[in-house]
Amino acid sequence: MGCCGDEENDDDLSSSATTETLHDTSSSSDATTTVSPMNSHFSALACRDTLRLIFEKLPIPDLARSSCVCRAWNSVASDQEIVSNAFKSPWKLKDVVGKPASGSFWRDNSIGKFAISHRISRGDSVASLAVKYSVQVTDVKRLNNMMSENGIYSRERLLIPVSDPEMLAGATCYVEVDPCAKREVAVLYLEDGPDQKTIGSCTLPQKNAESSGANSELGKKRVLESLRRSLQVDDATALYYLTIADGDPRAALSQFSQDLRWESHSAFA
Repeated sequence: MGCCGDEENDDDLSSSATTETLHDTSSSSDATTTVSPMNSHFSALACRDTLRLIFEKLPIPDLARSSCVCRAWNSVASDQEIVSNAFKSPWKLKDVVGKPASGSFWRDNSIGKFAISHRISRGDSVASLAVKYSVQVTDVKRLNNMMSENGIYSRERLLIPVSDPEMLAGATCYVEVDPCAKREVAVLYLEDGPDQKTIGSCTLPQKNAESSGANSELGKKRVLESLRRSLQVDDATALYYLTIADGDPRAALSQFSQDLRWESHSAFA
């Protein structure tokens, strides 16, 4: 009896060990087939049609991050149609006309990226326009790169911040670089359409323009250096965040902080 019992126990132990081995093998097999965008064996995440279906539903920030995953994802996430639709979607825009001078234009579709074009007429002032469009005087000056109202009549138009997002619903905006405001925005025309000959022109004496350009370049270098120290990153990274923030150091710091939080969240997820 003792011998038989030992044999039975041995059989049970052998069976249990075999089961554990199969379980371990199955677990290791599952671990090797983990779905990952970097796993070249998972062909679905490398299929352009599948990626398009996914990326078409992503907001701008997630679309920008997806373009950094790998080359295949970048080629799809950078598609002009996908990026343009993602830019328009939150505001229900009908269309965005024009090709941005900077590829970083599409990375930010906040309300601050849009502006109303107002043609300057006799009697206009920054204060009166602020009242008319229900915005702050300081916001108008900041958007148009103005220190005071003295130079208002040297311009053909002023850019007005969009105070009511409903104005964008069903509207067509035009991507333009305003030479006076020195920024690229999606412009909304409430009355007439864009006039390439007059809209956005800015009359500055040639000597003052050259001096302004030199001072501007020096100022950019100082801002870049200050931002690099604040973020504790290299020049290329600081320049990247300054570019996507349209030269606004505070917005660059904010975007950098958001990316850090996103990376931390992804690491623990």
